[in-house]
Amino acid sequence: MLSIMAASFLWALDTLIRYPLVDGGINPVVIVFLEHLILTFVFLPKLVNNLPMIGSLTFSHGFSFLVVGAGGSAIATIAFTSAFMYLNPSLVILLQKFQPVIAILLAHWILKEPLPKPYIFWASICLIGALLISGPDIEKVIQLLKMDPSRLASDGAIRGYALVAVSVFGWGASTVFGKKLTLDGFEPTNIAGGRFLVGLMAIAFFVPWGQDFIFKDQTDYIRLVVMVIFSGALAMWFYYQGMKRLQAKVVTIIEMFFPLMAILVNYIFLGKQLSDVQLLGGGLLMFGACILQFKKY
Repeated sequence: MLSIMAASFLWALDTLIRYPLVDGGINPVVIVFLEHLILTFVFLPKLVNNLPMIGSLTFSHGFSFLVVGAGGSAIATIAFTSAFMYLNPSLVILLQKFQPVIAILLAHWILKEPLPKPYIFWASICLIGALLISGPDIEKVIQLLKMDPSRLASDGAIRGYALVAVSVFGWGASTVFGKKLTLDGFEPTNIAGGRFLVGLMAIAFFVPWGQDFIFKDQTDYIRLVVMVIFSGALAMWFYYQGMKRLQAKVVTIIEMFFPLMAILVNYIFLGKQLSDVQLLGGGLLMFGACILQFKKY
């Protein structure tokens, strides 16, 4: 549990660099591509050492890496980023909170993880907590409904919903198939390396090759490398270490700590205050996750 929480904290630190890079005019797809390129090189020695294993890979292994790398690491990230072009950002973030529902259902279907009633109850408590953490986003969506509800049913909005659905399904499936790879005996570094390599090859089809790779501010390259080391390599190492010990249906619950960690990072580094509703949501999420972990539902 602590390993997944550590990964969530490192992903939250990511926002201090990623969003300023995007706001500075850097193409998000270029950022994701360079991120995967650097991470592939970071894990390259491990991948090279395990080349003899390629002959023993099955179709199931290949499909799992495809889902984790191309689906979760590449396509889902691009779809989520693109959804902001068509939907209010608060609505995009709010809809993304339902990703655990997809992961839980897939874990039950693919990994045969049981869903007893106590688990469903406490998972629902965690989901409510995660939604309360996004209280400001809910308020903005309600205001949007009051001001211009037609925007939520426009052709552009429908495209946005479709993109969010792709990202939610992609990330949910990535959690489940990542767990499947750990059950098949793959080590965390092997899964992470394969994830970024496959993701790199998938993203290459979406990259706008050309001047977009030349950053106006040269220090942005350093920021990108720092982000990759902490929120990429180190975070994924913690993530897959935790996944080795937990069921996918529990991992996806603990992943909901990411928005809480993001709020805490904003409080620590940017001085943004937490509301009472967000604190309540964080408390519910923490309590529900601890119950699920200790009771082993």
